[in-house]
Amino acid sequence: MEPANDVKHLWKKNSALFLFSQNISLFGSSLVQYAIWWYIVLNTQSGIMMTIAVVCGFLPTFILSPIAGVWADRYNRKMLIVAADAMVAAATLVLAVTFLMGYESLGLLFLMYAIRAVGTGIQTPAIGAILPQFVPEEQLTKINGLNGSIQALALLISPAVSALLLTVTAIEMIFFIDVITAAIAITTMLFFLHIPVHAKALEEQTNSYFSDLKLGLDYIKNHDFLKLFFLFYAVFFVLIAPASFLTPLQVVRSFGEEVWRLSALEIAFSSGMMAGGAIIALWGGFRNKIHTLLLASLINGISILALGVVPIFWIYLLFMGFIGVTIPFFNTPSMVLLQEKVEESFLGRVFGVTTMISTSMMPLGMLIFGPVSDTIKIEWMLIGTGILIFIMGFFLVGSKVLREAGEPAA
Repeated sequence: MEPANDVKHLWKKNSALFLFSQNISLFGSSLVQYAIWWYIVLNTQSGIMMTIAVVCGFLPTFILSPIAGVWADRYNRKMLIVAADAMVAAATLVLAVTFLMGYESLGLLFLMYAIRAVGTGIQTPAIGAILPQFVPEEQLTKINGLNGSIQALALLISPAVSALLLTVTAIEMIFFIDVITAAIAITTMLFFLHIPVHAKALEEQTNSYFSDLKLGLDYIKNHDFLKLFFLFYAVFFVLIAPASFLTPLQVVRSFGEEVWRLSALEIAFSSGMMAGGAIIALWGGFRNKIHTLLLASLINGISILALGVVPIFWIYLLFMGFIGVTIPFFNTPSMVLLQEKVEESFLGRVFGVTTMISTSMMPLGMLIFGPVSDTIKIEWMLIGTGILIFIMGFFLVGSKVLREAGEPAA
């Protein structure tokens, strides 16, 4: 799949503008996400409350993603991204005003997670599908890797900034910052980023939403690579739930309740993710992308296992950093494989299903692991899931279909 010819020579400018708009918005959103998450962790110290927050943050995305994937194939993808940003910014503004008026509750924060999840459900398929419209195929790994590295930088800075702001000002001030960064992102997308609308969006839409959705599901069902890849993807996301969501609670219980420890946890992860993104952008991964996914799975599994056994906090942070390194090693080749192997007219729907899997499997994992964390040590769950992720990596190279899909195009 190649971008439209008339924007090929502008791909660097368009890529820079797109990455800027998305990551300035991500930075503001991260400030809010950390502030809300820590508020819940520090005020409840409950695995059940954390599970409710996770479900609120993912269930709407799961429900909406398949339909949003159809939208991403039928309509202007840039405008879908802008509309989602605007909706979340408006909800954040209302939440900030409500908190300023003195009405604070966990229910409001759970509602905010749900609204943000709706925005994610709309945005994610559109973002995954829009890149091949203006980025040459041979540059997709570089741009996806660079985006992962910039995202990690935003995530590296935002925990420290969020913690600092929480110590010197009220939480609603962080909400206002998110509104400002969203406004900057929307302005950049609307007035500076010029991308021709993709071909299907220009056609008269004769099929219903559900007909288009069924066509997308049939496409996946008849695509051997997608079926196997999505199976691995689903199991992987169930198994990483404890490391993704229960490690802050583990830190509070096992190492101390200081906010700086939670900040250090996020900084270690984001530092590793930033390094991983830079490495994959420069290196490009192995010639066969499945081998890069294998490497990510092996390192990820060993590091998660280590989180369950190390008794010293700085060593714990080191392994959290290694987990961060594996995220771009996993996400970048996965994204590029889908962008390369899926027909352009089905990209939105495929990324919609991808988002649905990632957002359903992690809450499913939390429904299992979250309540159990109040009776069983989190360390034991990390050891078990780490071992399983390590073993799963060999499923990738054991499949002839996946190995062949990972090979570069002729």
